[in-house]
Amino acid sequence: MAAYSIDLRQKILSAWQNKEGSQRELAKRFKVSLSFIRDFLRRYRETAEIAARPQGGDRRSKLNSIEQELLKVMVTKQSDIYLREIQEAIKERTEINVSISSLSRTLKRLKLNRKKKL
Repeated sequence: MAAYSIDLRQKILSAWQNKEGSQRELAKRFKVSLSFIRDFLRRYRETAEIAARPQGGDRRSKLNSIEQELLKVMVTKQSDIYLREIQEAIKERTEINVSISSLSRTLKRLKLNRKKKL
């Protein structure tokens, strides 16, 4: 869902400052949720900002090319290694905490398969 426009936010703020109703009444009047009004006004009182905060974003992997090379070496050397073992080895060598799901995505992106030995 897209953020509410600055224009709508200014109208809500103006109505609130002019005491044109309670937060609940403002929510009904402007057809937004009560929680939006409450959070918006709280944020305005604390920071004096009315613009929407950035949503989502691009989370880059913590593993740069050096760590990815280390990952390649570890998986090619020992193809039946567990993700938990990779996680611990990376933490020991680079002091980077990386989640198991991030490791799994990185392995998939690098097209590295781990094959368990029976």
